[in-house]
Amino acid sequence: MVGKGSGKGAIADLRRRLAGKAGDAALLSALFAALDTLGQAGTPEEAVARSNLGEALRRQGRLAEAEAHHRKALDWLPDFGGNHYNWGVTLQALGRPAEAAAAYGEAARLMPGFAPAPCNQGVLLRELGRLDEAEAALRRALELDHALVPARLALAALHRDRGDLDRAAAGFRSCLCLRPDLAEGQANLALALKERGQRGGPAEHAAASIVGFERALRIGLPDAGGVLAQLVQQRRHLCRWAGLGALSARLVDLVREGRTQQAHPWIFLGEGAGPALERACAERYSGWKTRAIRPGFPRRTDRGAKLRIGYLSADFHEHATAVLIAELIERHDRDRFEIIGCSYGPDDGGPLRKRLVAGFDRLLDLSSLTDEAAARLIHEAGIDILVDLKGHTQNARPGIAAYRPAPVQAQWLGYPGTLGSSAIDYVIADPVVAPADHQRFYSERIVHLPDSYQPNDRHRAIGPMPSRADCGLPAEGFVLCAFNASYKIGPDLFSRWCRILHRVPGAVLWLLDGPTEVAANLRGAAAERGVVPERLIFAPRLPGPAHLARHRLADLFLDSAPVGAHTTASDALWAGLPVLTVPGRSFAGRVAASLLQAAGLPELAVADWEAYEATAQRLAGEPAELAALKLRLEQACAAAALFDTDRFARSIESAFTTMWDIHAAGEPPRGFAVPPQG
Repeated sequence: MVGKGSGKGAIADLRRRLAGKAGDAALLSALFAALDTLGQAGTPEEAVARSNLGEALRRQGRLAEAEAHHRKALDWLPDFGGNHYNWGVTLQALGRPAEAAAAYGEAARLMPGFAPAPCNQGVLLRELGRLDEAEAALRRALELDHALVPARLALAALHRDRGDLDRAAAGFRSCLCLRPDLAEGQANLALALKERGQRGGPAEHAAASIVGFERALRIGLPDAGGVLAQLVQQRRHLCRWAGLGALSARLVDLVREGRTQQAHPWIFLGEGAGPALERACAERYSGWKTRAIRPGFPRRTDRGAKLRIGYLSADFHEHATAVLIAELIERHDRDRFEIIGCSYGPDDGGPLRKRLVAGFDRLLDLSSLTDEAAARLIHEAGIDILVDLKGHTQNARPGIAAYRPAPVQAQWLGYPGTLGSSAIDYVIADPVVAPADHQRFYSERIVHLPDSYQPNDRHRAIGPMPSRADCGLPAEGFVLCAFNASYKIGPDLFSRWCRILHRVPGAVLWLLDGPTEVAANLRGAAAERGVVPERLIFAPRLPGPAHLARHRLADLFLDSAPVGAHTTASDALWAGLPVLTVPGRSFAGRVAASLLQAAGLPELAVADWEAYEATAQRLAGEPAELAALKLRLEQACAAAALFDTDRFARSIESAFTTMWDIHAAGEPPRGFAVPPQG
């Protein structure tokens, strides 16, 4: 302890000793400790030195000490922008982006000619979803330094956030003109081109995206898993299988060894690496995506007369999820439940959007809000149970649920697996897709619905059946239908399909049209396997009723693996087309088996791939057996659990009530099974 008299002398001595060696960290630390003990402020020069010491400590990873020195430096010299800038860097390292953005903003105000301050502020404001503020800050930075690449990169990413992919691509290209060796720029340009291609852009965008991902990986990235996953997925989309096995093995190794946080869990499901690694991938990704979020809403156990359910999604428009839930939203028991849509996606103005808006008791439009503001609105709406319908799928915003705006939070329907997020209490599933002994593979507690986890809409219209000629099918011959997305078709699965074609003379394989080169790549793969390419027929994309109607021209639907058909399988069953599947190791590969059981055709979920090939061959040669299956399926549309929306509504409502009762009793979430509903 330094006494007052001796303390002042010690301070004077330390200042004399520092006069000749101002960079001596030990002497500086001693001086600052003495000043702190006496409650004295340092000189302006010492305030700057203290801030610089804090920055040196940050670089050493001593963040708590760095923060303490920055706070004192700001107390001593609050009007020096450099102190605020250094403070912002440390706050950013501490994972406190909102505070860091504010510090950078103050630095920009005090140093109006220093471009890195508004640049860093804009980068963080974008991460926080405050896009208008971010754009203003980034444009200020570029006015000061037109060649500031980090600002250009963040501004281009902001355009992508807003869905303006053309401006995003142009922005990333401008970055690469200045820094062609910038791996992050190559990766972001490739991602923008990939998304542009998925929205109907020129076919060359897809090929260019692959080149960009490969360049980024060659240059090198701190975490290669995110870009590697995108490269793998884009190759799958285009059915470019040469070299894919090695890329996939590298991705699995990164996840197994814990060397990536950025590998996208949805893409990783396609590796078939098993549920243990899928959980590891999801947990690391969730942690990375929500690393700056600190839940702050008070938990409550009180509720109103009706249990208030919030369905959270970006897909309340023409989308597979909306197709599945539309009737459920309408059939919920309004005497016991209030149903609120929490939408952060676009309003396409279409009939499905209008139907959903009419079906909800209320719709909260979160599309223009930051994650934190969206969570606050959900909390203020008094939602008791928030159900995330997106999970780790395209356009998901896991940050909203990460703030824990509702007392109970569950995930359902959108993502076939665990989210790996501590913010989600439950996953709504069934005993087929997520057996009880799979609990260790889920961070959530598993809730089993008694039939299938998937709802259906009994009002989906099926148009008039076209002719075979209308669809480009031969007048005779067995039609094997596989309307799965092209990324679900891998070389091993395709070889099985070709073996079935070899064993069933005259049969054709009916596939859904995809990116331009898919048909050529698959026909080439068929020829390599000894199948005449013309036996592959590609169906163009059609509106719902027409798409459902053409299923009736097919004889058997072939499921895919390791990610199987989900809504696609429901479409086939609703249209009367039997589905053949092999239950996989994980949720993503077990959905068709769940649907078949709920539709009353469990025998079409066969034990292994040899049985899959043999069953397809047998059914092709036994028209009476196939006709009997189709008759059972036709009868199921009126009676089976898969298409009984009222029964499903009672089941999921029972799940919601039990979740709430567990919470209200002060107990932690626990798994349970909903009893069969009458």
